[in-house]
Amino acid sequence: MSGAAAVHGASRLALDLEIGSRLRGRLPAVAEQTVLAVVAEVPGYAGAFSGELRTNIERGVQMALRGFVRLAENARDGDPRIPLQPALEGAYELGRGEARDGRTMDALLGAYRVGARVAWRELSAVLVAEGLPAGAVAQFAELVFAYIDELSAASAAGHADEHATTGRVRELYLEQLGQRLLEGASHDVLVEAAERAGWDPPETLTAVLLREAQVGPILSTLDARTLRLHGDLMGAEETAILLVPDAAGAHRATLLRALKGRDAVVGPARPWTAVAASAQRAGRARELIQAADDEAVDTEAHLATLLIGSDAETLADLRRRVLEPLSELRPSAAERLEQTLRSWLLHQGRRDDVAADLTVHAQTVRYRMTQLRDLYGDRLHDPATVFELVIALGAPAAGDGSRLP
Repeated sequence: MSGAAAVHGASRLALDLEIGSRLRGRLPAVAEQTVLAVVAEVPGYAGAFSGELRTNIERGVQMALRGFVRLAENARDGDPRIPLQPALEGAYELGRGEARDGRTMDALLGAYRVGARVAWRELSAVLVAEGLPAGAVAQFAELVFAYIDELSAASAAGHADEHATTGRVRELYLEQLGQRLLEGASHDVLVEAAERAGWDPPETLTAVLLREAQVGPILSTLDARTLRLHGDLMGAEETAILLVPDAAGAHRATLLRALKGRDAVVGPARPWTAVAASAQRAGRARELIQAADDEAVDTEAHLATLLIGSDAETLADLRRRVLEPLSELRPSAAERLEQTLRSWLLHQGRRDDVAADLTVHAQTVRYRMTQLRDLYGDRLHDPATVFELVIALGAPAAGDGSRLP
């Protein structure tokens, strides 16, 4: 028989109204003894009830017991479920409150068991004193425990609903916080969003981009405050965005080790309210830089490449202008001289180092540089021209980790 069926079936007990009155007279003492027993026997409530809270708890127990006595009387002028409903609603809210206070249902179910025992002991003594037959006392026992089962089930439902609701709502709030962070919202807006989500802001956040399929294994190794967002927010399908707390300084190396072997890009650490800049840099690096085998892309190790590639159109215009002296040459000859000029600038004119870099003889380097001096004339001695050449040619050549043109 279900709890509800047992309650409604046992409610045929129909106690005499005078006995019901005697039972109600015992309720304050029963409620007090119930609270004392719960505090003494259920570890989760040791020291939890005191002062006004204790008074309110005793009143709540009395309310539940009054509903029980009314049910035992089974007033014939109404639906037997009526006295049960307020108690069930109270039990449901009690379960929700326990979830909000961080207690498990184990403690509350233990309290119900203790309460059932105390209520049965104290109230059955009144029935025995009144000379009720054994059959009626047995029915009364059945009603007590069926009633407690109903209250327990209602509390369990409230506890589960609160957890589910709180979890879904907090997840939504955390997602909204992440979106505001990536949008670069104002400090006040972000603080309010963090408070609403119950999220404790760190000093810094670091944006990490990686494949959605790789998030699970890495997420468990990161700070519990890590925010997970979908890459669609940055136009990157099948990509996740993680905002990792306090991964600056020495902690950055720990993060990079955790990401080893994954196709990840790690932005710079930024104050938590400015993490949008970290995500934007990681997004640019994902387009510009190819990761080495089994290594995450650390944007801090590629700052020059990112700077040069920050405006591809401007870089292309600069390259066309500074390389204009090579425009009349055959493409293959122009490419050889461009590579030689780049290496010459980067190695500060050390001919042997240039030869080693290009895998050619030093005399070949000398010959090519003579050609370049003929083409550029005195401009190779002009600091402004040299500066522009270094910028235009300073990006890594194709095949050595860059996606720059």
